[in-house]
Amino acid sequence: MTKKIGIIVGSLRKGSYGKQIAKNFMTLLPDGYEPVVIDFSQLPLYNEDLDDGQDVPAAWTEFRNDVQAVDGIMFFTPEYNRSIPGGLKNALDVGSRPMGHNVWDHKPAAIISYSPGAIGGMGGNFALRQPLVFLNMPTLQQPEAYLGHVNQMLDDDQKVSNPGTIQYFQSIVDAYVEFLDRNMA
Repeated sequence: MTKKIGIIVGSLRKGSYGKQIAKNFMTLLPDGYEPVVIDFSQLPLYNEDLDDGQDVPAAWTEFRNDVQAVDGIMFFTPEYNRSIPGGLKNALDVGSRPMGHNVWDHKPAAIISYSPGAIGGMGGNFALRQPLVFLNMPTLQQPEAYLGHVNQMLDDDQKVSNPGTIQYFQSIVDAYVEFLDRNMA
């Protein structure tokens, strides 16, 4: 049975480094693991008044169904002001509601943060871990995935070609696959 890995990229920017890095990671998944890109770009801001069963935005329902359909999630997030992008936080909120219907519950997660700066989005990585605790998502601890100088990792074709970087990415994927298999509910 194929296991589906949700791929969620925190940046909405068309040319996002995260989208390119995620594509590189997806090629490293072993047979039997299917990447599924989950887009949150069309989600209206969460407002509990709209979650009454009558006026639920269709985008919320589609997003919740998409998350529910995967076995685990790999988050690729930039760091915005020592935290995560607002759109990503909104996606977490939409998926966690209404109360008692948390689609994130028990889904094993990996966090890959990135930045053109040296510390690789560490603040964003740490900030994302906080809500994942509340959402009851077991999260891969090692290897830690902070991708510094991400703007230098991609070649003209938006591929990672440095063998050492590819090996590092593979070590993250391998650890996550093992973690996912151990923690699937």
